[in-house]
Amino acid sequence: MGVFLQMLTVLLVIMMVSLQGWLPLGCLDEERIALLQLKDSLNHPNGTSLPSWIKADAHCCSWERIECSSRTGRVTELYLEETRNEEMGDWYLNTSLFLPFQQLNALSLWGNRIAGWVEKKESLSSLEVLGLSGNNINKLVASRGLSNLTTLHLYNITTYESSFQLLQSLGAFPNLMTLYLRYNDFRGRILGDELQNLSSLESLYLEYCYLDEHSLQSLGALPSLKNLSLRALSDIVPSKGFLDLKNLESLDVSYNTLNNSIFQAIRMMTSLKTLILPSCELDGRIPIAQGFLNLKNLEYLDLSYNTLNNSIFQAIRMMTSLKTLILRSCELDGRIPIAQGFLDLKNLEYLDLSYNTLNNSIFQAIRMMTSLKTLILNSCKLDGQIPIAQGFLNLKNLEYLDLSYNTLNNSIFQAIRMMTSLKTLILNSCELDGRIPIAQGFLDLKNLEYLDLSYNTLNNSIFQAIRMMTSLKTLILNSCELDGRIPITQCFLNLKNLELLDLSSNTLDNSIFQTIGPCDLNHLQKLYMYDNDLSGFLPRCLANLTSLQQLDLSSNHLKIPMSLSPLYNLSKLKYFDGSDNEIYAEEDDHSLSPKFQLESIYLSSRGQGAGAFPKFLYHQFSLQYLDFTNIQIKGEFPNWLIENNTYLHDLSLENCSLSGPFLLPKNSHVILSFLSISMNYFQGQIPSEIEARFPGLEVLFMSGNGFNGSIPFSLGNISSLKGLDLSNNSLQGQIPGWIGNMSSLEFLDLSVNNFSGCLPPRFDASSNLRYVYLSKNKLQGPIAMTFYNSSEIFALDLSHNNLTGSIPKWIDKLSNLRFLLLSYNNLEGEIPIQLCRLDQLTLIDLSHNHLSGNILSWMISSHPFPQQYDSYDYLSSSQQSFEFTTKNVSLSYRGSIIQYFTGIDFSCNNFIGEIPPEIGNLSMIKVLNLSHNSLTGPIPPTFSNLKEIESLDLSYNKLDGEIPPRLTELFSLEFFSVAHNNLSGKTPARVAQFATFEESCYKDNPFLCGEPLPKICGAAMPPMTPTSTNNEDDGGFMDMEVFYVTFGVAYIIMVLVIGAVLYINPYWRRAWFQLIEAPSNDPNSISYGFPSIFLIKSQASFRSPARAQRSTMQE
Repeated sequence: MGVFLQMLTVLLVIMMVSLQGWLPLGCLDEERIALLQLKDSLNHPNGTSLPSWIKADAHCCSWERIECSSRTGRVTELYLEETRNEEMGDWYLNTSLFLPFQQLNALSLWGNRIAGWVEKKESLSSLEVLGLSGNNINKLVASRGLSNLTTLHLYNITTYESSFQLLQSLGAFPNLMTLYLRYNDFRGRILGDELQNLSSLESLYLEYCYLDEHSLQSLGALPSLKNLSLRALSDIVPSKGFLDLKNLESLDVSYNTLNNSIFQAIRMMTSLKTLILPSCELDGRIPIAQGFLNLKNLEYLDLSYNTLNNSIFQAIRMMTSLKTLILRSCELDGRIPIAQGFLDLKNLEYLDLSYNTLNNSIFQAIRMMTSLKTLILNSCKLDGQIPIAQGFLNLKNLEYLDLSYNTLNNSIFQAIRMMTSLKTLILNSCELDGRIPIAQGFLDLKNLEYLDLSYNTLNNSIFQAIRMMTSLKTLILNSCELDGRIPITQCFLNLKNLELLDLSSNTLDNSIFQTIGPCDLNHLQKLYMYDNDLSGFLPRCLANLTSLQQLDLSSNHLKIPMSLSPLYNLSKLKYFDGSDNEIYAEEDDHSLSPKFQLESIYLSSRGQGAGAFPKFLYHQFSLQYLDFTNIQIKGEFPNWLIENNTYLHDLSLENCSLSGPFLLPKNSHVILSFLSISMNYFQGQIPSEIEARFPGLEVLFMSGNGFNGSIPFSLGNISSLKGLDLSNNSLQGQIPGWIGNMSSLEFLDLSVNNFSGCLPPRFDASSNLRYVYLSKNKLQGPIAMTFYNSSEIFALDLSHNNLTGSIPKWIDKLSNLRFLLLSYNNLEGEIPIQLCRLDQLTLIDLSHNHLSGNILSWMISSHPFPQQYDSYDYLSSSQQSFEFTTKNVSLSYRGSIIQYFTGIDFSCNNFIGEIPPEIGNLSMIKVLNLSHNSLTGPIPPTFSNLKEIESLDLSYNKLDGEIPPRLTELFSLEFFSVAHNNLSGKTPARVAQFATFEESCYKDNPFLCGEPLPKICGAAMPPMTPTSTNNEDDGGFMDMEVFYVTFGVAYIIMVLVIGAVLYINPYWRRAWFQLIEAPSNDPNSISYGFPSIFLIKSQASFRSPARAQRSTMQE
């Protein structure tokens, strides 16, 4: 027994000695110290990048941005992108700091403003990959430490001169094999001459560069080149310089505009294996097929997003070595016999024909591709009329099949059942439902790892089949109309390998967690259950998901504690979204440190929550995204949160009841890009140090607070700022002119403040400006030339100010304008003809001004309101808002609903003339308000074409004639008023929505009759009485100014006639004088009666036509 123990001990010692070289040594102390010194060098004096690099943690291989060898434990890769504060300016890197890393083979220093380095003689012999993009390096100085460099990244060199110096210094790296020179300007450079010393160079990437023809031609001087990418070149067509590249194996010229000559060159590249030509504007006019005839070795061909014709398929047929063919969105259809081009592609393994319109013949060809492993037929308009199943019967090697966005029928599932090698199956949006027995098609898919059945209507049987897929790692059942009546929990029993489960947008309740549910999937890494009917507290069983990295329970009815205490044991959790639930504060918020380090937290709620920030946040140091919108937290701005999380990118604390001054962190945080503190109770002035603390801001929302004073000048120095919202505060003074110099600005909202003075003179530099809201201030003066150069403006709101002058004639410069609001100002004059050229305009409000003239018919008829709208980015959809009067109520519109809103409001002005009938062409308009003007004539019958209109107000004008009876066809109409006009005839029939309109909608139209008015049509009409219009002292429907003028003229004429008669006839003259000399108080005397007779005649002249006709008959 003793001998046996001795032998066993010796054996164990031998095993330990033999394995010593293979065991990781852990973090070497010298490398750990070097890393800490490197951190100090990058951040000196007060930088906060790399927070996990701390002295107390000896395991540096677990620190962020570090990769170590699993064999030796030494650092092999360092990723130090954007770790130095930009405000510290250019600097020289001491390369000796990297010398302890003897096995370092990859180093990335992107975006650190390095201008050069201090050279040392020591060697970094293992370094093979170096990334120096986004720095200010003028020259690369080679040393023995970089002699083995094989890959170099030099993106976005700062200046044109820098690119020249760098190219000259590249020859010092003889072993360089791969060179990335993206986003640079090489015009005027002979690249071939400057790179010809790189004798080992095999791969060159000149993507998104500025080149000229000489630069391209010189590439022929690089005979060793095997891989060349010229993607998305600017100002040049890559057509020359390829003839001498005989050894080229991969060529990417995608996203360029090609012409014929390039295909002559491609034809000579007989070694070519990969050819990438997407989005090159190829079509039938370019004979591209001849360029492919000699490409016998081609294995990868991508012609996506071009318009192909028949000839190309004759050439494809000859490429018998082809393994990958991508023809996405090439406008293929049944008119092109593409099947013949595939018949001889026996080696094809990858085929993508998505976004085309296929017919039966293609499936005959697919059937012959027995080597096919990946087949993508997404959005090909397949349906039950095409027998596609026969095309799949022989695809025994198929591993990836995507048939999403088609209409499938039963037969396809018989074929799927035979594909036993299938690993990925995507049937998203295929109109599957309970009538199709799809379960039988899944029974034999034992190797399936990825299954997507989202946006279909599933029934019970499918879950019996899913239960058998024991290899499944990803299951997506989003929007499948699942509910508690479907026993889906049984399908999880055998899915022990599941890593991603998506059950979102169904109607599942808490029963999903009972028995064998998602909580029993020990390998689950991502669980998405948003938009369901989950309720109550967080299920306790979630704590069992120890592998969970992402959890989304948003848009349910759950009660989630702000502390997230039920999730503390999930050490791998990085992402949690509990927004749109009931968020509450626990009575005892303990200060325990959770095991997780979250990167994203979304807890925006419906306004619940109370107390302070949860204490677990003090233990989080990796946060990148935090959203606590609508949680009533109270307290001051958490500057400590930004200090602790140096990689924080987005911070949203809207409507959180925060108060006090806006306290900034002590140090600069370049990474913070989005900050919203709107709708809180912050007071005081906006800190002037905001630019120094947050120099990388792209979006700053501070609306709805109590900020006062002026806008700090430092905001204008944030060159990256795209969105600025300071609305609903107490800011004052003039709007600073430097705002017009912010070149990146897209969204500006300064409304509801106390700004005064004139508008800034120009927004010359703000060429990207799209949304401008300056309403409800005290601005004055003319609009002048303020927005003359802002051609990209989408929405302009200057309403509720004291602006004067006229609408500028350069308004047509705003060619993209859709929303124009100038109401409640003191603008005057006529609408300029240039306004007619704004053919994108969908909402215009000129109400409550002093505008005059006619409503021009050509202005309206040129505006068919767009029926389709551009998708809004997060800037416009979340913040864009405006106030508009509709249905006789002034409402505020916010968010994505704006894109569907169309309307015209010209009310409360001095417009005259008739209403243009062309307005009836605006079939999509929802609001039309022309009230309180002096418009005349009839209501255009074309108004019956306004099928989408909801509010129509023509009141307080001088309109006459009848109301068009076909207005009853406007079924969307909710508000209607023609009150205070001179309309006559019968009111519209009391049908549909017109049955809801009351008497007030028609009142003060003297000749209008019918319900709901008290006047009955056909009865004797009363004498005409004056009717008020838009002017309260108008005196009735007669124009009183005309009456007074005509009365005076008639009176003078009558006096002159009487005088003439008396002068001519002496008898009447004597009688006249006798009468006037006889004093008499008798009312029958002529001296008394002359005026009376005149008045009687005057009154008779204004009798109604009916009364005058009766008087004539009596006489």
